[in-house]
Amino acid sequence: MTTRHHLGRSAAVLTAALALTTTATGLTAHADSAHKTGKHTTTTAFVPRAGAVPLQDAEDDGWEGDGLRLSAEENRKVDAYVARAREAEPSISRDVRAAANLSGADLVGFDHRLKSPDSLKRKVATDLKEHPENTVDQALDRLNDAVRYTLQWPDGDYVTGVSIASEVLSAWGNDTTKWSNTWGRAQGYKGLNSGWRAPDSRQRFEVQFHTPASKYAQEETHKLYEEQRLPTTSPERKKELQAQQNALFAAVPVPAGAPELTVPAPRPALTPAA
Repeated sequence: MTTRHHLGRSAAVLTAALALTTTATGLTAHADSAHKTGKHTTTTAFVPRAGAVPLQDAEDDGWEGDGLRLSAEENRKVDAYVARAREAEPSISRDVRAAANLSGADLVGFDHRLKSPDSLKRKVATDLKEHPENTVDQALDRLNDAVRYTLQWPDGDYVTGVSIASEVLSAWGNDTTKWSNTWGRAQGYKGLNSGWRAPDSRQRFEVQFHTPASKYAQEETHKLYEEQRLPTTSPERKKELQAQQNALFAAVPVPAGAPELTVPAPRPALTPAA
């Protein structure tokens, strides 16, 4: 761990400890659930993209599923990315666990913090299908959730909890790469999804901030969303799926102050004392 990271951790702990003195305790634990995805190998015609390495024969190491395809070279690059994410995960998990403890959060679904290789390949292949002008390296650079976490609080503790957890992660040197707050949205997904880049490995990771109700709605709509984003899903069916998701999220209560939550302000660099 770098000296800067160590000093940042100390400052964050002091700040969070002061904030926690005004935060209610005794948070209720909530059930953990997760969805697993599997590989589907539906054979489809493959048209190489510009700059992509085409499949040479049936014995190479390309990937295919759900009408999507990666060439052998693209597949190898995703595998290498997966290996780097797994190597970086322990230090990221250490920070996220500590931020959850300091903010009084339930760390939901921790056993599924690493996205499966098959899910990542499906996501990258979808990105390349939608943006054929891009390379696999560009698609991988946009990934936020190869390593992902969910922090959850009761409605009354939500705003304080998110503020503490995000400030702690920022103080420890994690750079914010994404801050998607949809609590104020009229319809559709409700929650706060944040993206970060770890200080040492530079690995991107995602932290979702939820209440029990918003997490439940997310889980219930997951299969609907997965079907909706498939290239084989018709426009009419996509509208039906979106309407079902909207109805589930419409029932989610919005914690007071949640729509106003903003990204943590950048902190000045901490240097060791002379």
